[in-house]
Amino acid sequence: METVDGEPRQRILSPAEVRVPVEWRTTTPEALESDLVTAAGYRFDLRTEIPLRVTVFEPGDGTTVLLILLHHVATDGASNGAFFDDLGRAYKARLSGATTNVLKPLPVQYADYAHWQHRALGSPDDPDSVLARELGFWRSTLDGLPEEHGLRLDRPRPARATHLGGQVEVDLGPDVMARVGELALAQGCTPFMVVHAALVAALTRLGASTDLAVGTPVAGRGDEQLRELVGFFVNTLVLRTNSSGDPTFQELLARVRATDLDAFAHQEAPFDLVLDTVNPARSLARHPLFQICLGLETGGTPELRLPGARPAGVIGVMNGSAKFDLEFLLRSDDDRRLHGTVLFAQDLFDETSVRRMVTVLGQVLEQVLADPGLRISTLDVLSQDERALLTGAWAGTVLDTDDVSLVARFEEQAARSPEAVALIDGDRRVTYEELNAVANRWARHLRDQGLGRGDMAGVLLERGADFAAAVVAVTKTGAAYTLLDPDFPDERLRAAASDAGIRLLVTSPALAGRLEGPWNTVTTSPAELFSLSDLNLSVPLSGDDVACLMLSLIHI
Repeated sequence: METVDGEPRQRILSPAEVRVPVEWRTTTPEALESDLVTAAGYRFDLRTEIPLRVTVFEPGDGTTVLLILLHHVATDGASNGAFFDDLGRAYKARLSGATTNVLKPLPVQYADYAHWQHRALGSPDDPDSVLARELGFWRSTLDGLPEEHGLRLDRPRPARATHLGGQVEVDLGPDVMARVGELALAQGCTPFMVVHAALVAALTRLGASTDLAVGTPVAGRGDEQLRELVGFFVNTLVLRTNSSGDPTFQELLARVRATDLDAFAHQEAPFDLVLDTVNPARSLARHPLFQICLGLETGGTPELRLPGARPAGVIGVMNGSAKFDLEFLLRSDDDRRLHGTVLFAQDLFDETSVRRMVTVLGQVLEQVLADPGLRISTLDVLSQDERALLTGAWAGTVLDTDDVSLVARFEEQAARSPEAVALIDGDRRVTYEELNAVANRWARHLRDQGLGRGDMAGVLLERGADFAAAVVAVTKTGAAYTLLDPDFPDERLRAAASDAGIRLLVTSPALAGRLEGPWNTVTTSPAELFSLSDLNLSVPLSGDDVACLMLSLIHI
């Protein structure tokens, strides 16, 4: 590769100039996997290197492992079969003494494909061109798309993604794919659409936005002449699905079918041009337009057949990187078993969280394949242990309690143990007496802003003493609170505040600008707060009054 006027250009070498780097390494069976991952993580310098490296490992157990590393700029997944067929023929010819190229000439080269694509699609500046129409479709389809998926993260998203990745193996059962095919046939769709709908349903139950974008790769080989050509033809589509309204899986599948058919009908527009056209907010922290990817491959795994060696299926090696938050790479080799790998961003997720997502996807598939009429809200996504934890079966003896409100319980504790530490905020220790006094002043201030019994307030604060005082203060006015996590993207915060119907927002000056709406906003530093009484408001409440509205990540 070389750069011309700031743009990358391909530089084609003659056969005499090409030298493929080949390295022989000895290792042990125990260290082989680690050595493969390390070798697969090699970073090409495309300014000076060809996009191909070969490493031969000898583990000392009588086997030989061949690692062929190809940069994505020169190949894609659909090229593997053609590449290994050519390699097998070339190896056989070399063993027989051939010294010249024995591969048959291809009817077209990659340059022919690039020229055809440019000619067929036309210019985006020509309103009558295919490309302009396709870009218009994507501009309309992706208008107003949420910036992020909304799944709960194990850690706040860093300002710049490291792209360090982990992986979790997936095996959803020996006969799942056969049943997926049966449902697809009955519903007039494809197996991919069934799996896509099941993933949307599973992620919705795990708290993702009901307006969810999932990326998927498409082969980009519409012409039979391209079948044996090695190169980068793959394109990426954005599949935007709405799972709102608690549809049945059958209804959701119909939405997915319509979405996917429209997207595949407009798959010629290159993703980078779609991105420029839609022009979403850019961030080094996340992939634009979508952060969850789904790929489903069917058919056999390519094999490398070399004379004198046992034929072996080609196995991919993960290199410890992650392009997206989550990438579901699923396959079915025999149209029955559905298995694969999920790659995940270690910046955001723990392996245990991703394993649970895989488990939930399997649970959802089992249920909807048995009964496509089930609504999303009725899909069971909890294990027995999780359900026992949430329903309180673990707690042992259940005690009857009086009809006493949360506020009354707190004020009783403050009166009983005023000097006891109620909370610790860094080096700061706050007693019940202090917390109660601050909360009382806050409650009077919130009441003066119109908040009262039966209302809903949103609390958008970092965890700490101010957060605790605000929560107690809201309940003292007789209102209920809903928690708005500052780690959520702004779109998710706006949706949560709107869904909760908040009348007033309690936040800090630093966070106030993130959430604007038809509600009053109160920040944590009003000057008049210290002049207010610290006595209890004594608003009449009962145990039936709502204290908190949780916009749950899991619907039970």
